[in-house]
Order: sequence, then C-alpha cells, then structure tokens
Amino acid sequence: MGNCVRENPLRTRADVERAAVQLIEPLIPLLSEGRARLHLGDTGAVYPPEIAEMEAFARPLWAIVPMLAGGCESVGPIWALWRQGIINGTDPEHPEYWGEVEDYDQRLVEMAVFGMGMALVPEKFFFSLPERAQRNLHAWLDQINHHDMPKNNWTFFRVLVNMGFKVCGQPYDAERLRTDFAMIEEHYEGDGWYFDYFNQREYYTMWAFHYYGLVYAKVMGERDPERSAEFIRRAQLMAPDFACWFDAEGEALAYGRSLTYRFAQGAFFAAQALAEAPCGAVGYGVMKHLLLGNMRSWFAKPIFTRDGVLTIGYGYPNLLMAEGYNAPGSPYWAMKAFAVLALPEDHPFWQAEEEPFDAPLTSLQPHARMLVTRSADGNHVMAYAAGNRAHEHAHDEAKYEKFVYSTRFGFSVPKAQKLLKDGAFDNMLALSEDGDTYHPRYSCAEYEVLADRVISVWHPFAGVTVKSTILPCGEWHVRRHEITTDRALYAAEGGFAIARGSKGETQAIEESGRAAVIAPWGVSAVVNRSGYDAGIVVMPEPNTNLMAQRTLLPTLTAKLAPGTHVLESAVLGTVTGGAALLDHPPKEVTADGKMG
Repeated sequence: MGNCVRENPLRTRADVERAAVQLIEPLIPLLSEGRARLHLGDTGAVYPPEIAEMEAFARPLWAIVPMLAGGCESVGPIWALWRQGIINGTDPEHPEYWGEVEDYDQRLVEMAVFGMGMALVPEKFFFSLPERAQRNLHAWLDQINHHDMPKNNWTFFRVLVNMGFKVCGQPYDAERLRTDFAMIEEHYEGDGWYFDYFNQREYYTMWAFHYYGLVYAKVMGERDPERSAEFIRRAQLMAPDFACWFDAEGEALAYGRSLTYRFAQGAFFAAQALAEAPCGAVGYGVMKHLLLGNMRSWFAKPIFTRDGVLTIGYGYPNLLMAEGYNAPGSPYWAMKAFAVLALPEDHPFWQAEEEPFDAPLTSLQPHARMLVTRSADGNHVMAYAAGNRAHEHAHDEAKYEKFVYSTRFGFSVPKAQKLLKDGAFDNMLALSEDGDTYHPRYSCAEYEVLADRVISVWHPFAGVTVKSTILPCGEWHVRRHEITTDRALYAAEGGFAIARGSKGETQAIEESGRAAVIAPWGVSAVVNRSGYDAGIVVMPEPNTNLMAQRTLLPTLTAKLAPGTHVLESAVLGTVTGGAALLDHPPKEVTADGKMG
C-alpha cells in the first residue's frame, strides 16, 4: 500500500479528511477479530502487549470523533468497526474485554478520547450504542474516578471522562472534577504557560494541557462559561510564543520527549480553531498554515512502514530515541491534529487562506526557558535552552540539555557515553576524565535566559564547574565556557550534526582552528576563538540523530590541565547560507560579553 498520504496536498477540508482516512485504512486489516485491539508491531513498552493493543485501538479515535462531529461521509465504514470494538472492549463477558485497570495504568490515558467522543458527539458516539453497551462503557470509564494517576497532564484525562459523563447525563464525580481542576491550576504559571511532569516545559504544554482545555471550552462553553473562557484566554496568550517554534514551512522544533507523536506538534492549532479562539497574531489563516504545513512536512518523511503504518521514531523509524512508554500504537497520538474536521466547510478556518506567521527574529520565552531565534528567511528556527530537565525518561540530557535545538538539524541521542562517535554530542560541550567516557551538561545549578544570551552553570563532576554563555547571532552563535577544574580533562565541543550523503556529496574540513561539513543541503561548522587544540569531524554511530540516519559532526577538542580555562567558539548551522556564510563568522565578543 505504501505511504499514499505523501502525495496529499493538504490544502482543503476534503484533503484533510482524505488524509485521516489514508492513515486509518492501513490499520483496518490489523484489527483483532472482535475489533477491540490493534496489533501494529512486536516492540515492547513498559506495559504488556494487551494494553499496547488497546492503546493502538483507541488513538485513531482522536480523528474518528471529530470526523463524526463534522459529518464526514468517509468515516461511516471506519466508525462501524471502531464502534464494534468499543462494544466488545468494554464488555466484561467478551474475550477482548479491556480489563480492570490499576493505579497509574496506561489505559487511563486512553480513556480521554472516549470522554471527548461522549461530549462532542453524544448521539453518534454514545447513544448510538445498545443500552447494555452504554452501561458497560460508563462502568469501564468510571474506573478512572477510583484510581490514582500522575499529577501532571494525566489529570485532564479524568476531566474529559467526567465531562463526557455530564454531557450524556450519566453519573459523574463532581468532587473529582473540583480537585482535578485545582491540580491543573497548580500547573499554570502565567502568560498562557503550563508546566508538566517534574516541572518540564515542552510540547505537553501545547498538545496536552491547552489541547484538552480547548476541547473542554468547545463543549462546556455554556455549561461552565467562566472556566471555558479562561482556557481560551490562556491559549490565546500562549499561541504567539508557540508559533515561533515553527519555521516558514511548518517544520517544528525537535525538542523534549514524546517526539514520536510527530504531527501532534501542530494539534494545538487544531484545538484553537475548534474552540474558535483566534488572537491578533494567530488568526485562522496562521493556524491553518502552521497546522497543515507541519503535517505536510511530516508526510514527506519516511515515517511509515511499507503498508502505511506509522512507526516509532522521528524523521525515520528509530527505536533508539524512544521512551519506555512508546508502544507500536503510540505514534497515533498524532491523530489529535485532525480535530479541525469537526468544523464544517463554511467555518472561517477552512475559508481562510493560509498565512505565514509574522515571527520576530528573536523571541524570549522565559516560561519555556529558551531564547528562540530564526534565520532571516524564516527557514531555520533555533531554540537556546537552559534550566529544563527531566530525570525519568530515556536520553533526557539530549532531549532537554543541549545548548541549541533546531528545526532543520534536529538533535542526536547517544548510544553510549563512551567515545565521541557513540555519544554523538551535537550542540554540547562534553567533558571526560580519561578521553573515553564523556559527560555533557546535565542539570543546571544556575541559569539565566536573557534577551540576547543564555547563561548556565553546571557541574559535570565534583570539583569541576562550567559557566556556559551562549550568544545567538543569526544562524551563527558564540559559545563561551569558563571552566574551573581540579583535575585534567578532555573537552569536545560539538556543532550541529548534519546528514552524511554518498561519497563526494559532503566535504569535511578538519583544521587546527575549525571543523566543518559542507553539503548541498547545508553547512555545519565550529570555529575556534580561544582554548581549543584541534578541529575534527566525528562520524557518529548510525541512527543517533533524529532527522538523519547517518551524520557528520564538526567538533573542537582540547586537553585541559587542572586550573581555570576559557573556551570560546563560533558555531554555524545553516540550510540556505551555504559556504559563503561559513566565511563570515560573527565579530569578536567584547569584554562585557556582547557581540562586537
């Protein structure tokens, strides 16, 4: 079958409806006999296969429910299958019953979309079921009111379930709703920004907290007007910040965890349109461009199996970058981007012409703990980050702690900390005691995110302190590290990892003062200003980078004796500037740390 959605232009409502069908149809032959489970692969997750198959069944509903709400004719045969799956999956007497849940159970996550279905299209989703199936669905979902969940975005899953109960006139837990809304307020810190798990700021602010809040506002606007209006206000406050995370074509920053959800990156704008929440800077035309442009960028990538099933990975199938909760069906969280199919053809969203976001060249985002910049042509967005970290999921240091994140170069995750090729330390200063095992920045003791620079203080070892100052300058940036060490160290300063082509396509430069890679698709370089000994081009292990299977990584190296040192470099990553930009690094940094 292949990736037939690749040729979809994604310009009209009919195109988007067809894309949803093109993504769901390859799943149909993989449904179980009772239609309540989907077996999409044999890789493992932290939960057992039967739960992974229930998850895979549930996630396409994020598109099916809006299609039902919007009267999409093509959804009829699909809904007939999923409707049968719901009947059987919630029936305790059926062999494919989804079972009794436990505290912190993955099935609690998947309940949210059922709540949305009950609330958004009660007649088609809930009341079309036989009365016994209605009782079974309510009983199965009501388990969420009797189990503990993480105190993060999961809380909204219970809100959506109880919202669905309320709309359908079913018993719901009003006290749970009250306490859950209070917890959500604890995660709101102002200016439209929420934080999630362990104080993280990432896509979960947008594709979780705001998405569910906007769905709530859409459904509950008359029943709970004050809260609904507040959810809309917060989304409108945050939208201009988030729009800066996308380049001119809709490619979004590769940053943080759960990136296998891919085009869920634009789902916020789908929910914003659903809740009819345009704001001055982000009107319907901008929402449409960011949502559909992001989807177009994803559908052009090799992210599907030959049969058209989404894979685990980012720019290509890649288990190395995944988290433990990424089961074969997990990527279908991306179906949240289809919320706009609930809107009729004559809605302002569909009638609007796509309009690029008028983004500033620099956006200081203190709540996200990053300084976001873009190239003059808008084709490359970079985010300079500090102070955001997690400690539970795979490759946290790579997903949150690099000096800069990019829409065009992505980032790399390590296969090991041993050797530079294993560590793939792009956009990091990696330090080693033995020249064999390296440690990058992980957890900032102090940090400042300012309008022109990002400063962090970190301790890779006891007795070693690094103060890193990063100063953006177009597609160049300057890094200055003040290092105090009580032992000898090896240092490696990595630039952007760039795709490695066939023989003769990429030119590698290794000199005492710089390292660079020049290719038809871009240039990556690091230039010594002071303190480094040599420039090398590392060939990282395959499949370490999120965007390219094989990469080259310009790197500066140094040996440091015990004492105090200053390492300073200029770093370039460009897709349009070419070799000419390589010959024009930034001017000197003045004594007060400003660009001269």
